[in-house]
Amino acid sequence: MGTNENHTTDDRTTAVLVRDAMDRVTAELPVTADLVGPARAQGLRRRARFRATIGGAVLAVAGLGLAGAFVLPGGDDEGPTGSTGVIDVAAPPTSSAPPPPIHLEPSPGESSMADLPPAERARQENFQNRAVGVLQQLLPPSVGTVQRIDLGVRQYQGSKDGKTFHIIFSVRPSDPSMEPQTCREIKGTVCSKATLPGGIQADAAVSPINNGNVTESRVRFRYGASDVSLSVGPHDASNTSAPVTAQQLLDVAKSSAFLDLVEAADRDPLEEMQRTVVGG
Repeated sequence: MGTNENHTTDDRTTAVLVRDAMDRVTAELPVTADLVGPARAQGLRRRARFRATIGGAVLAVAGLGLAGAFVLPGGDDEGPTGSTGVIDVAAPPTSSAPPPPIHLEPSPGESSMADLPPAERARQENFQNRAVGVLQQLLPPSVGTVQRIDLGVRQYQGSKDGKTFHIIFSVRPSDPSMEPQTCREIKGTVCSKATLPGGIQADAAVSPINNGNVTESRVRFRYGASDVSLSVGPHDASNTSAPVTAQQLLDVAKSSAFLDLVEAADRDPLEEMQRTVVGG
């Protein structure tokens, strides 16, 4: 009789462990109140299968006498996040990696990012990757997939339908002896103006280039101690103009995400001061 009583006690203990484990784990699974019909039925079936799986796992562990080694998410011994358990119910989604850079060999006498000290190169590549994400989000879909170019921190490229568009995003320390560049409507250039957050005045332009066959779009403004420019060039081989308007570039410049990048580059410059005036 003593043996049967011991078995009964063990069975009851195991049952309690199973029920307690299932209750603790499935309590972490939300039941969506607004699901109806087949969707709710499917959710309940999934929850039932999950409970059965956990129950089987606890039974197996209990049968081996290792119930104390089974770690449940949200337990008191796991720390604040509860992510060290066997089952991580609420694992966050992983962010997608930026597209690979485009490699360009420097021209004779020209330097590239490969010539930078490792720490500085890593800093510039990190900024480029951040810029790729922002530009991809803010530029119109007509620009295509945005990638960084490993030749220089200011160089990027958009690609769509076999066409490539050179993108320049530059935040360069300004020469205090020079006035900010302003758009001039000469040689077919069409200018637009806008006021950015903080009262910053920005000029945008669409200008004919390559003998007037195609146009380039750009926006310029001064932020803090830096001259900022963003331009999108044409696809020369197909005589396709830049697939972005001046207004679209001004909308990019007004974005808080874009201005956050500008502020970071103004605070910790990535380029050297330019002392020559670019025409246009």
